[in-house]
Amino acid sequence: MSVRVDWRQSVAFTGTVIKYLAVAMLVPLGISLLYQEDVLTFLASISLTVASGVALERLSDDPDLGPREALLLVALSWGAVAVIGAIPYVIAGYGTESALGHPINALFESMSGFTTTGATVTAEISFERHSHALLMWRQLSQWLGGMGIIVLMVAILPEVAVNGAQLIASEAPGPELQKLTPKIAETARLLWLFYLGFTVLYVAILLGLHYAGLAPNMDAYNAVAHGFTTLPTGGFSPQAESIAAFSPAVQWVVIPFMLIAGMNFALFYFLLQDDYGEFLHDRELQAYLGANAGVAVLLWGLLFTGSAPPLELGGLTEGVVENSLRQATFQVASLLNSTGYATSDFAQWGTTAQGLLLFAMFIGGSAGSTGGGVKVVRWLVVLKAIRRQLFTTAHPSSVRPVRLGGHVIDEDAITAIYGFTLLYLLTFGVATVLLLFDASRVGLELSVLEAVSASLATIGNIGPGFGFLGPFGSYLDFPATSKLLMVFLMWIGRLEIIPVFVMFTGAFWKK
Repeated sequence: MSVRVDWRQSVAFTGTVIKYLAVAMLVPLGISLLYQEDVLTFLASISLTVASGVALERLSDDPDLGPREALLLVALSWGAVAVIGAIPYVIAGYGTESALGHPINALFESMSGFTTTGATVTAEISFERHSHALLMWRQLSQWLGGMGIIVLMVAILPEVAVNGAQLIASEAPGPELQKLTPKIAETARLLWLFYLGFTVLYVAILLGLHYAGLAPNMDAYNAVAHGFTTLPTGGFSPQAESIAAFSPAVQWVVIPFMLIAGMNFALFYFLLQDDYGEFLHDRELQAYLGANAGVAVLLWGLLFTGSAPPLELGGLTEGVVENSLRQATFQVASLLNSTGYATSDFAQWGTTAQGLLLFAMFIGGSAGSTGGGVKVVRWLVVLKAIRRQLFTTAHPSSVRPVRLGGHVIDEDAITAIYGFTLLYLLTFGVATVLLLFDASRVGLELSVLEAVSASLATIGNIGPGFGFLGPFGSYLDFPATSKLLMVFLMWIGRLEIIPVFVMFTGAFWKK
């Protein structure tokens, strides 16, 4: 076999990505200086990050990446960023009782952050156990991963922008890349500007609530921290009670921004061009908002009629219109697009209510959004293709293309969507079985529902599950082998499986 892939180029570019990650670490370093906490942790982390990046960059100085090298770069970069991102956790937790001091736990938390999963191994989140700087790094990692690390590199680095189209296509969530401008680097900048703009607007509104007396504990630190994790559909919070720690006014504000995060960011370009028809008539957007509304209404009915017990966090929903509507709308918006925030412990809700939430977790956000999951557009194409198959079975001589929004879907694209969806479900199923076996091996009591939710929450980059994996629980009790499996699931889930799995095929490496 003659190897054609120039892995040195991919690894060298990965070094560039790692090197610039040190710039992001200046944010928690500044906070550590402000609070006089973990200063040495971030000074050491920045030094190690720069040294690692520069060392890898020297493997190659060839700026030309082929399609396979681009795929390899994207997969390696996300894996490497998670490893480097774990360094502050390990250093800060060394010699303490913090679970993050263990390298596997630190890697789990870091991968969960950058892939915007929101699953955590920190059983106790508090400023007494973790510094302000470390918790902000945890938040910032999700913001960096939300719109895409490679998209950011394409936007700011000319040497990466040369191969930008194939790099973004490998990283971007969804079946296709929507190019907004002739130059791919300009498209990347536009996407990041939309992302940054919504983040700034969101933080400003939260601070406005605080100064208006409607959100007493939503200070500047919390506003920025949650700004870093709402728009990327991340779900991390420096508060152990997540969004339940804040007033109903804050919770109502979070809902529309979670919905925005699950939309295709390219659609906002049409709003800038005053093309409101293109925005409003987008079939995926209509289906996404319709799914949110439909599931929320059903869940609201269940909560209002008594499907949830009175909770310390969340309060009484039975017979209470506002609270039951807020809880239902919030949790559906949070889990459908994979954000993972919580305003109450839905793991204690009734079986039917949990079933609805599990259904919502399978849907996912829109293509081109920061949301995880299978994506709404894929489900639309699958359903339309099944409908076409039923029709042609009854009318064998007919020719009926699959259309979406008036456009004919290419048959190769339909095949690719079928392949992805099948591979996603197959991987999810196998991982569920492996988690059950591994739990049994070490004597961990893990129900089927908990195993299903753990597998789905990690491959779908959702975060919380059911049972002890609920919104106020953690993944700490899993054995190290299960944690590594879920790290892999988060990795492939963020890159939509194919760019990672293709590296394990002989065809990828053969000339």
